[in-house]
Amino acid sequence: MLEHGGNLHDAIGRYQRPREDWLDLSTGINPQPYPVPAIAPDAWHRLPEPSTALLDAARHYYGAPQLLPVAGTQAAIQGLPRLRSYSKVVVAAPSYAEHAFQWRRAGHAVSEVPYAQLASAVDDCDVMVVCNPNNPTGASVPADVLLRWSSQLAEKGGWLIVDEAFGDVTSQTSVAAHTGSAGLIVLRSVGKFFGLAGVRLGFVAAHAELLTKLADLLGPWAVSGPAQQIGCAALSDRAWQLAMRQQLEDQGQRLQCLLATHGIASTGCALYQYWPQLRPAEFAERMAAHGVWIRHFMHGVRLGLPPDEAGWQRLQHALSASMAVTPAAQDSSQNSSQHPSTDIPQDIE
Repeated sequence: MLEHGGNLHDAIGRYQRPREDWLDLSTGINPQPYPVPAIAPDAWHRLPEPSTALLDAARHYYGAPQLLPVAGTQAAIQGLPRLRSYSKVVVAAPSYAEHAFQWRRAGHAVSEVPYAQLASAVDDCDVMVVCNPNNPTGASVPADVLLRWSSQLAEKGGWLIVDEAFGDVTSQTSVAAHTGSAGLIVLRSVGKFFGLAGVRLGFVAAHAELLTKLADLLGPWAVSGPAQQIGCAALSDRAWQLAMRQQLEDQGQRLQCLLATHGIASTGCALYQYWPQLRPAEFAERMAAHGVWIRHFMHGVRLGLPPDEAGWQRLQHALSASMAVTPAAQDSSQNSSQHPSTDIPQDIE
């Protein structure tokens, strides 16, 4: 398996520091999760039948005409490559590495293409995968551009897969509402914005025929009864969603400003910030020495949001100490545009 963030157990074993003494910023998951309601007793006892209430809540929240609940978008990422015969696949890079990995694993020809070069790659592929906004860099593609690419691919029986796992705070870029047409597939996650990664719940928005094929592939009881009840509550709670969006936008700006005080010009979204970093593994080691667990790549580092004021102060201290030892970021001009440098190899999420 590929390595991912959230692997705090590895940090505990490697540095012999107890769990309670870590500030885990290695994921882009909301550190203020949705307050899970009480679960009906029969959710634990009965086999999970499809929930009409969950689908209604999801359609309203995502604005998609039809959706398939899945056990996290990872289930769809693994399943979709198995629904196509041999295809030429372009994956926007750098991004969540499971996309390229799973398409290669299923026997397809995969090219990883920087965001700035995607437009010229549409005519030469059967499938294109774009994370929007991108994890880890925060790069994004306007909705009208995505829809144009989708039409081009659909004309030749192709797919455009848009992974909107981090799209809850930037709903203006979502193309989920257009997934009634063949060729456009959108992935959405309850784990990131709602902070419910452990629930393992996501959705695939696509043409009804494709959703039926994917459902058949994934098999019965793909989403647990408790996950369905929790997801229904979270997706229906408009007041919590509105307040949390504002809170995350404020915290995302605070994180970007904090990094700027240390000479770091970062990009990202409300849930994380990223920047190219000289010797990122060494930087991560120095942060770990202060009990701050971050995500490093071959080409840079990514930080999630601290959960409380004590976490913010601890991050400030760790950054001050770590930046005093090693150069901060690479030339900040790489970070000044909406699309940071992407002519670098894809790394793992």
